[in-house]
Order: sequence, then structure tokens, then C-alpha cells
Amino acid sequence: MKILKTGLIVVGAATVFFAITEAVQSPDIQEEHKEAYQETFDKNVAKVYTIKALSIPENIDFAGESVPLTDPDIHERLDRELLVNTYWQSNALLLMKRANKYFPVIEPILKEEGVPDDFKYLAVIESGLTQAVSPANAVGFWQLLKGTGRDLGLEINSNVDERYHIEKSTRAACQYLKESKRDFGSWTLAAAAYNAGRAGIARQQERQKVKDYYDLLLGEETGRYVFRILALKEIMSNPYEYGFKFEESDLYRHIPTKKVKVDTAVDDFPDFAAKYGINYKILKIHNPWLREAHLNNASGKAYYVDIPEEGYYQ
Repeated sequence: MKILKTGLIVVGAATVFFAITEAVQSPDIQEEHKEAYQETFDKNVAKVYTIKALSIPENIDFAGESVPLTDPDIHERLDRELLVNTYWQSNALLLMKRANKYFPVIEPILKEEGVPDDFKYLAVIESGLTQAVSPANAVGFWQLLKGTGRDLGLEINSNVDERYHIEKSTRAACQYLKESKRDFGSWTLAAAAYNAGRAGIARQQERQKVKDYYDLLLGEETGRYVFRILALKEIMSNPYEYGFKFEESDLYRHIPTKKVKVDTAVDDFPDFAAKYGINYKILKIHNPWLREAHLNNASGKAYYVDIPEEGYYQ
């Protein structure tokens, strides 16, 4: 905390900026005092809170595919997303904290499925690594629609919705991405198709008579999509270069679990959780795909429920 000569108590750069700016612009401040307030602003605020242009990396790629940064349009679009995501500091820092918790789950699945590691950042921009539900009712880390999820082999009903299952939904997303790579021959276009749909990308390729993502004129969302992935990849891979400072202890922890087989109906999951020394809330945190407090399971299907290892919630 720093006390300025004007008597303002500074608790952060934003506080300084808004307090002094408001004072300078206020008609109630006598003219002779405005100069003093402006001088305080110039000497203090500019030192502690500087918005600066960012350097664009000389070379950047997505999934091993080069980004043509010598094209001025491509350069500007990447610059936009770097600026937006760097200076939306609270969101970027939250994403880094969550990534430490969830990337250890996602990364090995991508590797097993033969999908480039960069696609973990697609999940970041889709959901912020939360079990989000979009206005169109796309669900989970990978924002899968009900029909798409079922086409990819996920179980979706009132009891169970595997779009919320991080491991299974990641494998489903990998299946979709690999099919798109097969169709388009490019991981970059596979990423764009994840947003716009394969038919949507193919239609624009035919209409515009070009094939490459960076040559296509697309709508606002899909046009920004790959650049948002690139920006988050760059910032989250090099956080200190973009002004983010944190310790390992500041990041959210991945909590190891053991899998418990369930092949019968479960009448009451709060009681089920209590048998393993946890409560219903913790059970749901680790198994958001269980949508109700019971499981019908008339078919006797085998499910595997994640139970956190002991010692993490005490």
C-alpha cells in the first residue's frame, strides 16, 4: 500500500487510475488543484500500470502447421487475440490455474489417440476448462451437442451424461477431430471444423475456391477461432513473458482418484459417497456425468466412479 502526496490510498493500479482520472475530470475540483492531480497521475500511475503493445512471435505453429505471419491480415488477427487474452488478466490467470489441474488428464488421452497436444487449448477456449453449458446446450469441456455426443458413442440420458465425463468426452472429441483431419488433410482445418462443422467449412472452401484456413473468409466466431487457440497456447506456454507471475503453489491441484466399479442400480448416491468417506458434493465434483442422485442401471452396465484418494479433502 502506498500513500500519495494527494492523500489517495493506493491499493492497486486500477484504483489509482480511476480515482485520479475521476478527480481530474470532476467539475468540483478547483482549477488550481487539477494540475496537482494530473502531475500525480503522470508520475505514479504510468509507472505502475502500463498498457503496452505486444511482440508477435517470429514463428508460431498450430499442431506443427505453420502460421503465415508475413500476411498482414494474419498478423493483425493474432495480435488482436494476444492483446485481448493478455489484458483480460483475471481470466487468463484462472485458465492457467485450471490447466495445472486438468491438463494431466487431457494430455495423455490426446497422445494415446494420436491427436496433437495443441488441441488441449481448443478445450480451453471452448469451455474455460469448466463443465460449461452453452445457449445451444453444448455441454462440458469439449462443448458437445447431444446429437454429436451420441454419434460419437457417449451415453446421454437423465441419469448419465458422458459429455460431462472428462476422459470419455476427450476421446469423443479426438474421434471427431481425427475424422475432420482425414477429410480436410489439415489439423488447422480440423480445429475450424470443430467450431463451424465439417459441412460448413467444406461449403466455404467450395464457395471461395480456396482450401487453406488462412485463405478463407469466415464468420466472426470461426474466423477468430484458431487465433484464440494460438493466443492461449502462446500465453499459457510463456506466462512470465506476458506479465503473469505466480508460484506452483498458486495453481489448482490435480487430485488423484481410484475407480470403483458399479454394475447395479444405486438408490442413493449420498449414501454411496459416505461409504467411501466423502460427501455427495465431492462425489459430484469428480463425477459430474452422474446427473441425478441415483442410478437406474436396469441393464447392469458397468460404470466406473472416481473416488478421490484419501487425504485431499480433510
